[in-house]
Amino acid sequence: MAWKNDQVSGVETEKILELARKCLSVEGDFVELGCYKGDTSLLLASLLVENPVENSAKRLWIYDSFEGLPEKGSEDDSALGVDFKKGELLVTKREVKERFLRAGLPVPVMKKAWFSDLTGSDLPESIALAFLDGDLYESIKDSLRLVEPKMNERSIIIVHDYNNPALPGVAKAVDEWLTNKAYKLEVFQSMAILQG
Repeated sequence: MAWKNDQVSGVETEKILELARKCLSVEGDFVELGCYKGDTSLLLASLLVENPVENSAKRLWIYDSFEGLPEKGSEDDSALGVDFKKGELLVTKREVKERFLRAGLPVPVMKKAWFSDLTGSDLPESIALAFLDGDLYESIKDSLRLVEPKMNERSIIIVHDYNNPALPGVAKAVDEWLTNKAYKLEVFQSMAILQG
């Protein structure tokens, strides 16, 4: 099923779906930290419905402040990113839930919180695919901290806006996290694809 995605290009959307299909056979659930209007969430939910995994109850979990962006830190400073202000990209939890209901898709596990307030117990026990779209340094740093202990062999982490000059904090957070880690980094369009 084709869904319109405001924040992710068509080519990136196809790549996300390709990687998500690979993760269907990997133990664990799908998680998305930073869902905005739920465009990518709808894609992932649709993929799970269309590809039920035998003897598995793979689920989608989505996390967002549902209050828009947090305050930027110095790592996020960019002349190109002046539009990314506190409170921008605000969509309510109810709006996202209603999109799932209208699409006839199962409503995912939805958690309203700042990523810095989440703990490992807020996430599933095991993660096959993590899509991180927190836009800012601290959000991505927190997201990586949360998902790392839950990842399995062959699990994939996708970080949106890694190669986006308007959001330099994303690349900084990922590059710092990768130090002394065995993850392989592939850059595809604006995304970082991390595989252990």
